[in-house]
Amino acid sequence: MEAVAKLNNYPTSPRKMRLLADLIRGMEVEKAMAVLEHNPKHPAVPLRKLVMSATSNWKQKNEGGDESALVVKTIFVDGARVIKRMRPAPQGRGYRVRKRSNHVTVIVDSKAIKN
Repeated sequence: MEAVAKLNNYPTSPRKMRLLADLIRGMEVEKAMAVLEHNPKHPAVPLRKLVMSATSNWKQKNEGGDESALVVKTIFVDGARVIKRMRPAPQGRGYRVRKRSNHVTVIVDSKAIKN
């Protein structure tokens, strides 16, 4: 049985978060946690917490289940609200700065045992 965890309105661009999401998609949870722990990019910290949250949600759903066989089944990043700001520009103009944020959804599940 799969478990879901969501992170809403995290203030970094979806493009930057997708780089890390693509890195851990399909990995075993323990390996994904190790990769995120040693990754220098700033969205690695909340993404690691999110995978931990999905793992604990899975533990609550599956009492006595083997958590060593957990896999990041699905992970996707969607755009969220965009805060618009103005930056001074030459000759009295203003440039628009779009501060983006994102929503991340992680689904973990145990590996399918092939018979």
